[in-house]
Amino acid sequence: MSGPRVHRLSYAVDVAAPAGVVYALIADTTQWPLFVPPSIHVERLDFDGVRDRFRIWATANGSVSSWLSRRTLDACARRIDFRQELPAAPLLAMGGSWTVEELGPDRSRLLLSHEYEVAADRPGDAEWVRRATDTNSLAELAQLKDTAERWGRLDGLLLAFEDAVRVKGPAQLVYDFLYGIADWPGRVPHVARAEVTEDSPGVQMVSMDTRTGDGRQHHTESVRICFPYAGRIVHKQTRPPALLAAHAGEWSLLPDETGVTAVAQHRVLLREEAVERELGRGATLADARAHVREALGRASLSTLELARRHAESAVRML
Repeated sequence: MSGPRVHRLSYAVDVAAPAGVVYALIADTTQWPLFVPPSIHVERLDFDGVRDRFRIWATANGSVSSWLSRRTLDACARRIDFRQELPAAPLLAMGGSWTVEELGPDRSRLLLSHEYEVAADRPGDAEWVRRATDTNSLAELAQLKDTAERWGRLDGLLLAFEDAVRVKGPAQLVYDFLYGIADWPGRVPHVARAEVTEDSPGVQMVSMDTRTGDGRQHHTESVRICFPYAGRIVHKQTRPPALLAAHAGEWSLLPDETGVTAVAQHRVLLREEAVERELGRGATLADARAHVREALGRASLSTLELARRHAESAVRML
């Protein structure tokens, strides 16, 4: 009796960048939320330079799925083989490879292949997986191509920073405030609207309108993955403001004997072509970096300060 049918899909894109640059972008899974659009968050579990094991949360046909995956990296051949250890339903198995071919000193070809099996070979499930794989793979290749072709300026386009607030109160009360994003309108001044759905525990889909310091309003959409026992909420904007090509971050709580340090971390990939359109004629990448650092930092610190007041006020009332 034959087993389930093996479905095969393959994709390719030519990139005006050195093969080593392209390979580096796909080799580091911790950066995927910035470079691979469907990726929301990656928790690396094991890595020795050749074998990579991690849990990933990613969008698929409008929903969020999570699975364990392992990869084998061959830097000399510029090839990465991957296989899901615990595939998300309706998959029975999913694997494939990334390969980067050198076409010249500054030209390469990125190839992505998938092989998968679906439980009971159900046609509807097979079509769902094919559609998700097509959509995600094409988005991944397009963003990786765009990012790699800016490799000479990439350091200026990437921005990472954090801010922290000291709280003399329990971590749980701070976490409750940060988790309750649906209640932020009316509690957090720069949040005008927040609609939240949580079909799976700890996975929040957020649609939000926020006000900037200059009075403008931005609409964003985000996914948040909540880890209550670790005191962490990781997030990624699936629809970021126009100045950002990608934005991911984390709220984290570091408790000690006398209270907790609440930290807001941000990682950003700037959208170079939007700088003058958003900030005015003559605006530079340095202006964009300063603007984003100030705007995101101000909003995060304001939220952390409100979380601090919430926690400390509750303690005083007790």
